[in-house]
Amino acid sequence: MSDLTDILAMTLDELKERLTELGEKPFRAAQIFEWLHKKRVGSFDEMTNISAALREKLKSEFSFEHIQPVRVLKSQKDGTEKILYALADGNHIETVLMSYEHGDSLCVSSQAGCRMGCRFCASTIAGFKRNLEPQEILGQLYETERVTGRKVSSIVLMGIGEPLDNFDNVVKFLKILSSPEGTNMSLRHVSLSTCGLVDRIYDLAELDLGLTLSISLHSPYNAKRSELMPINNRYKIEELMKACRDYFAKTGRRISFEYALIEGENDSPEDAKALVSILGGMPYHINIIPVNSIKERNYRSDRPAAQRFCALLTELGANATVRRTLGADINAACGQLRREYEGI
Repeated sequence: MSDLTDILAMTLDELKERLTELGEKPFRAAQIFEWLHKKRVGSFDEMTNISAALREKLKSEFSFEHIQPVRVLKSQKDGTEKILYALADGNHIETVLMSYEHGDSLCVSSQAGCRMGCRFCASTIAGFKRNLEPQEILGQLYETERVTGRKVSSIVLMGIGEPLDNFDNVVKFLKILSSPEGTNMSLRHVSLSTCGLVDRIYDLAELDLGLTLSISLHSPYNAKRSELMPINNRYKIEELMKACRDYFAKTGRRISFEYALIEGENDSPEDAKALVSILGGMPYHINIIPVNSIKERNYRSDRPAAQRFCALLTELGANATVRRTLGADINAACGQLRREYEGI
């Protein structure tokens, strides 16, 4: 990776400031920003309304690196596409493009690997390598649209890594993504999934970005959740629920709770009652997910079991649905393709 600042990682204001320091007019920043984020050129030389002298200056002052697709899988069942990308330093990440009635949704990674240690997750078994830079998160959108020819209408930060563990880079990515002079995606079309870094949930609430916050919960009991998700040893469920209520009070945005159903672990009627109890007092949605099978764990579930658990929650007055299973024939759950490719 280059020691120069990657120009794709700069906000418009940052680019204006830097070009002014280089003796250029501020309006040049808007031209360059449009080339990068609307026209999505692959090199400085493609910026045809920029002088040759300025293009050479840009080459000397900034890097302009692109993530590279190394493997693309497409489901024969539902058209889901899973792409393995190589980063400039040799690390790999995954991106998944899914089709819904409202349009195509892109699941992006925020880290190369993960250090959260969730027991049922393939990403964390491979270990944590590093945080992704803003342009590497953004590049998953730009390259996926280029590779697939499909237009993305929404983004979920639910791929490899914990987004709130890479807070500053993720927030900068969101600012560039939503810039009116660039891609101009409303953050109401973005969901961010976290295992529950409470301090960062408060930080996110202060920014009031308008995105949807999703909490990976997976058990209503501290002992069981700590077993499944080590982060619960740091932030107990009671502290997490207070942060969620405060987040709603600050932003007015309903929170989604992800619940990976695991046979014999968190699928009893008592689990359902306890789950509804701890979520009381705020608007919410429970997204039930049959757990993904990974070779190192003996966890299992299926769609009928998820539907039965959903019915229990609904009888108790909860707002709950079972997530559609997409890309099952290509192992579209995050982390598996990366591990296979790298031999981890």
